[in-house]
Amino acid sequence: MWAAPLAFLIVFYFYPLGSILNLSFTRGETGFAGPIITAITSPSIQGVIWFTLWQATLSTLLTLIIGLPGAYLLARYEFRGKSLFQALSGIPFVLPTLVVAAAFNALLGPRGWANILLMDIFDLSAPPIRIVNTITAILVAHVFYNTTIVLRMVGDFWSHLNPQLAQAARSLGASPWQTLRKITLPLLLPAITTASLLIFIFNFTSFGVILILGGPRYATMEVEIYYQTISLFNLPLAAALSVIQLIFTLILTIFYTRLSARISRPLPLRARKVTQQRFLTWRSRILAAVIIPTLLILLTAPLFALSTRSVTRLDPARAERVLEDRGLTLDFYRALSESRRGALFYVPPIMAIRNSLGYASATVFLALILGLPASWALTRNSESLLNRILDPILMLPLGTSAVTLGLGFIIALNSPPLDLRASPLLIPIAHTLVAFPFVVRSLTPALRSIQPRLRQAAFVLGASPFDVMRTIDLPLIGRAVLVAATFAFMISMGEFGATAIVSRPEYPTIPVVIYRFMTQPGGLNYGQALAMSTILMAVTATGMIAIERFRIAKIGEF
Repeated sequence: MWAAPLAFLIVFYFYPLGSILNLSFTRGETGFAGPIITAITSPSIQGVIWFTLWQATLSTLLTLIIGLPGAYLLARYEFRGKSLFQALSGIPFVLPTLVVAAAFNALLGPRGWANILLMDIFDLSAPPIRIVNTITAILVAHVFYNTTIVLRMVGDFWSHLNPQLAQAARSLGASPWQTLRKITLPLLLPAITTASLLIFIFNFTSFGVILILGGPRYATMEVEIYYQTISLFNLPLAAALSVIQLIFTLILTIFYTRLSARISRPLPLRARKVTQQRFLTWRSRILAAVIIPTLLILLTAPLFALSTRSVTRLDPARAERVLEDRGLTLDFYRALSESRRGALFYVPPIMAIRNSLGYASATVFLALILGLPASWALTRNSESLLNRILDPILMLPLGTSAVTLGLGFIIALNSPPLDLRASPLLIPIAHTLVAFPFVVRSLTPALRSIQPRLRQAAFVLGASPFDVMRTIDLPLIGRAVLVAATFAFMISMGEFGATAIVSRPEYPTIPVVIYRFMTQPGGLNYGQALAMSTILMAVTATGMIAIERFRIAKIGEF
């Protein structure tokens, strides 16, 4: 079962990554160790590494502070509109960072709704809110981006904890604080730690949010790799930073996979009526009245600002009384179907939707073909040496610099039979590398939750391993497969890092179009970026609603 996944990773991950690292280090005058020592001893690079670490740590802590009360609410209470709330809360996580940056620009940027309204109300000549290009914008965007991880991973696990344990502690005289400290938190600690590590990994490798909202003053290791590669073409230093980032990611993923195995084991699934209840007390009602609106405002206000801004005519050049030119328009959407002279693309921008849909479909196929056997292999004997080695390796593509990997594709896949530099197939392959870990993490908990006695009974009755897989496993994880496929589809629709390096102008994707428009001056370009971002957001929302409908017993790591 490991044959196909390992072959794919060797050919399309380790080989391109090794090729670009080898080329980069050989260009240096001091060999392999020189650029590493330079990176470690350089004060500026030390500053980048330090900023990467502390902003990731602070972002993770803030996300936990915001997300844990919501996780408790979703785990222990049933209320009207809960599925819609969970679907809306999951949209930010699968949006590309470029769309997140565009959404915060539409809400809090110099031309955002908050500044426009304040300038109009108080007759101001300059935007009063200046959050863009500050650390505050980075932290808020990361919280917005990752809160759903806490809601899902911790909330799902919390919802399956037996409430009778806490009730028994209370009946024996424990206070609510003692029950939380001695019963609930120790049981939740693996889930909280696992979610924290995953959030830290995403913040540690953050690229789009820092690039758009952070400005020139702030740079994570990923942004520095991009700058050293694209602007300075200093490949040895960029490769050294990639190796350092990869080492950090490997250490974190080892911890992550070990902890996730502790919460992904056969569980006696309980009905919602056992673990969840209505808001019966005044304390629970006050808690819901505070938490639900707070999370909705945090997670939906930027998206609402993005969608409304995309259909609003506004002259960004005017500094005073800017709302006089306000009006509804679909001009930005109509412009997407036009191929103007001197445009950024060889085809109308609307063709990016067709391209992204095609790439996403191919990504779903490849990710499932590779993810299903890998998930089965991981659940058959999770404590085997092979599985313990390969489990964290599957997560490495998530922590690898997309810029480095994209250049590796161009350098390594340049001769038959793997001459794919000009082939459209290179994009779904790159997307599959990102989607593959998510597919495995979505399928593995569902497979581990299958009671072993079901398989044992089938074997006793004479079923072969293939028959057990076909008649026991697949029917039970059918919904989990749909969830994994939906995740792979949405991840492909929003992937930007590697796509920006390997895509061709005649085959742009939605994120590439958004970035090109956002980096060009002019109101029309900005409006088209918002329009394309809104289209991608609508696709993402549809996918999240589908996931909420198809998730099996609300179990899954994502």
